[in-house]
Amino acid sequence: MSARPEPSASMTGQEAPYDVIVVGAGIAGSLVAGQLGECGRRVLVLEAGVRDADPEQAHRDALERYFAASVKGPGSAHLPNPATPWPDASDLGGTGDGYLVQRGRLPYGSGYVRANGGTGNVWTGLTPRMLPEDFATLTTFGYGRDWPLSYAELEPHYRAAERRLGVAADVEEQRQRVGLPFPENYVFPMRAIPASRLDRLMAERLDGSRMEDPGMPDPVELRVVGTPHARNGVPNPAYDGGAGYVPVGAHGRPDPDSRCLGSATCIPLCPSQAKYTPLKTQAHWAPSVTLVDRAVVSRVLVAPDGRATGVEYLTYTAHGPDRTGELTARTATAPVVVLAAHAVENARLLLLSGLANRSGQVGRNLMDHPVLLTWGLMPEPVGPYRGPGSTSGFEGFRAGPARRTRAPFRIEIGNWGWLWAKGPVDGDVAELLRSGGPDGRGLFGTELREALRDRVGRQFALQFEMEQSADPANRITLDPTLRDRLGLPRPVATYDLSHHVREGIAAAKTVSDQVFARLGAEDRTDFPDDGSWPGRYEHNGRVYGYRGAGHGAGTHIMGSSPGTSVVDSWQRCWDHPGLYAVGCGSMPSVATSNPTLTMAALALRSAERIEADLVERHRPALLDSGAAR
Repeated sequence: MSARPEPSASMTGQEAPYDVIVVGAGIAGSLVAGQLGECGRRVLVLEAGVRDADPEQAHRDALERYFAASVKGPGSAHLPNPATPWPDASDLGGTGDGYLVQRGRLPYGSGYVRANGGTGNVWTGLTPRMLPEDFATLTTFGYGRDWPLSYAELEPHYRAAERRLGVAADVEEQRQRVGLPFPENYVFPMRAIPASRLDRLMAERLDGSRMEDPGMPDPVELRVVGTPHARNGVPNPAYDGGAGYVPVGAHGRPDPDSRCLGSATCIPLCPSQAKYTPLKTQAHWAPSVTLVDRAVVSRVLVAPDGRATGVEYLTYTAHGPDRTGELTARTATAPVVVLAAHAVENARLLLLSGLANRSGQVGRNLMDHPVLLTWGLMPEPVGPYRGPGSTSGFEGFRAGPARRTRAPFRIEIGNWGWLWAKGPVDGDVAELLRSGGPDGRGLFGTELREALRDRVGRQFALQFEMEQSADPANRITLDPTLRDRLGLPRPVATYDLSHHVREGIAAAKTVSDQVFARLGAEDRTDFPDDGSWPGRYEHNGRVYGYRGAGHGAGTHIMGSSPGTSVVDSWQRCWDHPGLYAVGCGSMPSVATSNPTLTMAALALRSAERIEADLVERHRPALLDSGAAR
């Protein structure tokens, strides 16, 4: 059965050829287009969402939508668009009939945004690097898949990505407390984001403490460590050999005074625009880069010999909650096509096109960071809801021999109270109104305000991000009977947690119990069977729940052989010269670090390869001197 759409639209013929077509204007796509534009390449960027004509007004409108939204989720600042839907709460819970179809034993709990800038508009902004040992878990620990490149090979591109995104961090802290190797004299573009009050309290009470880990022969020492951020802080004058770094402010304009103001709304948007988004990169694109918005790619085109030649795409005219307007089918040609539309959408497009699947791995190995949340009340106020969602964490459980028996994890110290675990403080207000008094009756007036101030002021949470290794059974497929408004099949997620991950979550809860006891905190962690935790399951007689981190990966996995992977170490599809699939979908593992920086480093590395391939393609042929006589 054909999965291609049949829109009632006119074919307009081929557009003028480009050097490169990039599908998707998120972080990876914007970086690739920007770097190739700097080389003078003619780049066409096709973006499914809508590009705002007036970015400043669009930012103000997004803020108003966010403030007015009753449910303040990642997509709450964006207008709904039926032409480019994305997974919402009902999709992720597996209970509704939304865009992402859930058919796994457990729900795939991570969504994304299909808008200009993509999920890079609504991400948290955390940019830790992967560890060297993360690139070889199969060889070193006996599980998962090895990368076809090493940390050392990617390290120069990590530095390039940190420059492009404007990362704030302390290099000596990352060396000593995380164990990351850096070149001598390297510093980050900006100084570390200041620690929150909760970070400082945690450090005072926990630094040097030793916690039992069921997977480790010896206790693990706790140490609060600052997290790298792609958001403007204080520029480091020692950066770039003393040249310094000028932060990029609103919409890509250099602004030495641009700073994170601690607004606590990094998801879905930063009011001061200190956080990096792809719109900042787009503001500096060369004139040779063209973005066409409201353009949904439906098929990648290849020649009889398998080489990429271009794409077919649909344009729509309307942008609103009820209709898509007129559809027009178009074709664009180029010798290089770069898919950069998110792990789920890249897999969907390859499956729609019937390409790059000699290995049978397209759509398979779907990964995320399943997150165990634990939450409670500190003995005294900790000042929640100030600053980014997390500014520090515990790094000691990311590495070591325990990985043989359980998934490793990184612990984020959550600055936003119980928001992720329980929702906004409205729920606390409702509970205190119902039964907050000592006699079980509700509180009102002054008593309600004082009780709310006390409860919210003492709230804190820990976020344990689990590594999930590649599993072919976790996958994205298509259902040709369930189509979106443009007639394209919707993606179907089949997902579960392995024994390795479940053991990691169990170990994390054991660590959490010890941390709460050491802090003297009241543990309020609970995973009720009331629908609020779709990712709820039982393991070894104990109930756990998880949230998705929004870190989709693995669906066009990278490897060293075309028989076992979709792309090579440059993110080139093995089966189709000129076709690249870039982004987290290429990653053979997600390790324990937020994947955006690694994705950006890989994208910049691929852009270098694309430029080298184009140079070679256009190199004049040398005539044989003997044949010329």
